[in-house]
Amino acid sequence: MTPIAVLPAHQARSRESLRKLLDATRQVLAQYGMDGATIPRIARHAGLTPGSVYRRFHDKDALLETAILEILERQEETMKTTLAPLATDQVPLPEFAGKIVRGMVTAYRTNAGLLRGIRQFVQGRVHTAFGKKVSALELSHFQRTVGLFLTYKKEIRHPHPRMAVSLALKMVAGTLFQVAVWPAERQEMRDLLPPDDEALARELTRAFVSYLGVEE
Repeated sequence: MTPIAVLPAHQARSRESLRKLLDATRQVLAQYGMDGATIPRIARHAGLTPGSVYRRFHDKDALLETAILEILERQEETMKTTLAPLATDQVPLPEFAGKIVRGMVTAYRTNAGLLRGIRQFVQGRVHTAFGKKVSALELSHFQRTVGLFLTYKKEIRHPHPRMAVSLALKMVAGTLFQVAVWPAERQEMRDLLPPDDEALARELTRAFVSYLGVEE
């Protein structure tokens, strides 16, 4: 694997061009997938030349690695500022779970293309330094969310609250991945699912709190 190679960006113009480049990488990956995220296309979206991209990064893989890690790091900061306050509002656990699940439904639906591209790119790099960084960030996100639910530990009737919350979150995420990121192509399968995202969020929340042994 080619190592990430970002040149120092001391000047404001250099920092701005790097920001445009990483934003363009995210947009192109979401729209065209991993195979379509070429350096020339990303450069066009960023208003840069391919040569300027190669002066910062050795190749496409190095650029994608940097962009994906930045996405996950920004997600970590977002979680700190948005999820933690929800748990301290002292709303009932079913309401808290509903807010989390609705947020997940929206995020998976809105970012389906990006999530699909990231998954494709990361799958072949699980055991690399980049893959280990991705795993560490994803684990941190997951543990943070589990910890927020465990502030309601006294309300959870399942005999193993941490395991139950972890599995419930995995079930919701797995369902959303199948429904939004890689949806079933057959109409007969889609007809078996909730008709819209609001109904989907409601049913997933119901399953979530029921598994934890909490009455809605």
